[in-house]
Amino acid sequence: MIIEGGFTLKAPIDKLFDFMLKPETIMTCLPGAESVKLLDDITYECVVKQKVGPISAKLKFVNRLTKIERPTHIEIEGEGEDVTKLGHFKQKTSVDLKEVLPGEVQITYKSDVSIVGKLAMFGDRIMRAKAKETEKEFTKNLQEKLKSIV
Repeated sequence: MIIEGGFTLKAPIDKLFDFMLKPETIMTCLPGAESVKLLDDITYECVVKQKVGPISAKLKFVNRLTKIERPTHIEIEGEGEDVTKLGHFKQKTSVDLKEVLPGEVQITYKSDVSIVGKLAMFGDRIMRAKAKETEKEFTKNLQEKLKSIV
């Protein structure tokens, strides 16, 4: 399943890029994020709780930054599973930043997500709707956090 989208934030591109490279800060913007543990400079383990349809899932996964092109491009690969064994997933995500005005950055992303197990039964429509809902809340939280670094 491909999930893609974008949004615009008010922030200097360099500071935004640096912020996005720090899992311990960027994950605090993700709704449902419960913990982040750095494993090394480019790898981190996360636990995120989400409600998808009638099911609550607690996802434990490891992400690795696989490509970094400062200050415009990041690629991340990861995989994990629901802690109650509702499903397993793998994802590859690319994030692009483009300064559209001084101090204003357009962020676009594309994720290729593969899900197996009970979580997969919701299908693309419900998963995409959940992704859009999460994106809106993430964007709001990110903009709020960026106020302190701008």
